[in-house]
Amino acid sequence: MGVHLVAVAWHADTLLAYWDWTLTILEVAIALGLVIFVHELGHFAVAKLCGVKCEKFYLGFDIAGLRFWRHRWGETEYGIGILPLGGYVKMLGQEDNPARLKEEIDRAKANAANGAVDATDNIKAEQALYDPRSFLAQSVPKRMAIISAGVLMNLIFAFVVAVVAYRIGVRQLAAGVGEIVPGLAAWQSNLQVGDTILKIAGHKVRRFQDVLEAVSLGDVKDGFPIVVERPGAKKPFSITVTPESTGLLPRIGITNPLSTRLVKNGFVALPGSAAAQAEPPFEHGDRIVEIEGRPIDNYGQINACFARHPDRTLRVRVERFGKLSGGGKALVPTPITIQLPPDPMHDLGLVMEMGPISAVQEDSPAAAAGLQPGDVIRAIDGQPAGDPLTLPYRLRSRVGQTVTLTVGRQAEKEPRQLQVTLRGVDGYTTPLAEDSPVAVPELGVCYHVLNRVAAAQPGSPAAKAGLAAGDELTSAAILPPDTEAYRKLKVDQPKIALAFNASHRNWWSLMFALQATVPGTTVKLDWRRPGSTTERQAVLTPEVAKHWFDPRRGLYFEPVYVFLTAQTWPEAIAEGGRETLNQALVVYRTLRKLGSQVSLRALGGPVSIFVAAKMAAQKGLTNLLLFLTFLSANLAVLNFLPIPLLDGGLMVFLLWEAVRGKPANERVQVVLTYLGLAFIIVLTLWVCGLDFGLIPRR
Repeated sequence: MGVHLVAVAWHADTLLAYWDWTLTILEVAIALGLVIFVHELGHFAVAKLCGVKCEKFYLGFDIAGLRFWRHRWGETEYGIGILPLGGYVKMLGQEDNPARLKEEIDRAKANAANGAVDATDNIKAEQALYDPRSFLAQSVPKRMAIISAGVLMNLIFAFVVAVVAYRIGVRQLAAGVGEIVPGLAAWQSNLQVGDTILKIAGHKVRRFQDVLEAVSLGDVKDGFPIVVERPGAKKPFSITVTPESTGLLPRIGITNPLSTRLVKNGFVALPGSAAAQAEPPFEHGDRIVEIEGRPIDNYGQINACFARHPDRTLRVRVERFGKLSGGGKALVPTPITIQLPPDPMHDLGLVMEMGPISAVQEDSPAAAAGLQPGDVIRAIDGQPAGDPLTLPYRLRSRVGQTVTLTVGRQAEKEPRQLQVTLRGVDGYTTPLAEDSPVAVPELGVCYHVLNRVAAAQPGSPAAKAGLAAGDELTSAAILPPDTEAYRKLKVDQPKIALAFNASHRNWWSLMFALQATVPGTTVKLDWRRPGSTTERQAVLTPEVAKHWFDPRRGLYFEPVYVFLTAQTWPEAIAEGGRETLNQALVVYRTLRKLGSQVSLRALGGPVSIFVAAKMAAQKGLTNLLLFLTFLSANLAVLNFLPIPLLDGGLMVFLLWEAVRGKPANERVQVVLTYLGLAFIIVLTLWVCGLDFGLIPRR
């Protein structure tokens, strides 16, 4: 009986998951289809008003006559094509296929008007040759109206859904700093965890999305000022930041802000972590209000406290909101004190070689002592620097002391001796991307950890596997356990694979990712021995380090959100107009910087659009509506580019006809249409290749 009950419960959970997934796909399909439908409806409606015969109205393309559905109503065939990459309205006299363009023009022509029209009027004479209901028989202003109607409808639709979204109320990630990537612009400029961003380059920002847009499309050459509000500071102040522009998009190296409240869904604490062993246990929605007797008002204080005391059991006081019998939240929270133990790092016993300093923080002890990028720390107070990953933890106990660094500098034969006074720690940083350096906050420097082994600790998993000094790592993979205990946890821990080469110094990224794994996880390492081309391999089981601790402790925090709600319809209209204009300008500015500041590999195709739409749908109706605003504005701008086959290209032909008094030569139209078709095919193959991983993003 028990077995049957378990099976039924699993089956119910599976069905529920499938149902949720199906509903999400349905929502996304309807939403994306609606954007395309609105665009084509604009063409269709204005064409009908102008008396043009519309032969087809399709969502998707009926390639080779393949379609999901069709129905003829009056003179128009309505249908859903098998290729869901757009839609079209087929008008008499208009043909996007260059191979059939001349044929369609001939079909749209009627008998000559036998001199009924004055031949000196070139446009009227040309129009007289066509069926009166042909697109080509209409005046230039009418054809311009038909062509531009799709774009205008998309902009109107974007505006309408944005107005509705703001009237309902939009919940977005706030503009602030949750974590900082070591070595990047935010770290170098001394932005801190817990900062609230108010302005970028003089423009007010309210959402984290505004921050990302301002950074990726801003001035990467000279940098820009960021006005921040910092807890404990009397008033906001400005920091100049110069983004890093070597990746897909310019970035400064921050994540969205976090709150003091633990997540409401999913795991509160990573299974097997210190937080999972806390007594009494943490629960969903707990709000941390005090650590070791010190009041907590923001996540930055939590980050700093965890960083200063990684090896101590901390007394954490939380406010817990219980539930009333009716299911509502209790008005008065219950205070609970929880003992949170330290979280030893999972270690493989490898000490890697320390690389040169990659960045020096402004106004830091290192900057005051004269350390520079490219310098290599050889020794501290005459003793070897040791494991580059544990150096920050070893220096933490010496805060306030002056140490002597032995530094090797390029082009100098003799090492330098520099005096540095170690400062206090305001937080910890984590490698949020591959090839991330290690930050030493006590000094204010970052350095990379090289792929070459300096030593394998005796008796460690690495030593038992045969790794030794001089070995060069080539790749690594974190493998989730294949056990019944792991499956019962219902943790979706993916297999993580990392490359090791000159541009991927990923030892710190590997060790960081290893800390967020469940018990039983193993690591597969590949390496080469000096002077050998043979690649060796071993699977290692991590062990618990004795004097090295993870400051994060396995807790998961809720993001900080900002709620944007228009109290009146006029206010909603203003917000919707601002949102629509901003999204259209973002697309335009992105196109301007494409290939220079914005990498071509940052583009996304249908899969990327679907994934983004799915994520928006999962966050709620208003987030999906704002995504539709972005997508509809995007479609409007892209369709009006002066590329043959697109609305913008047709508009160029019409402007040419209006200026010259006659249509462009048919042969010229065919050639340009072929070029436009070739461009669109190449672009489609490119973005689909990126979406499906056939073309690497980096």
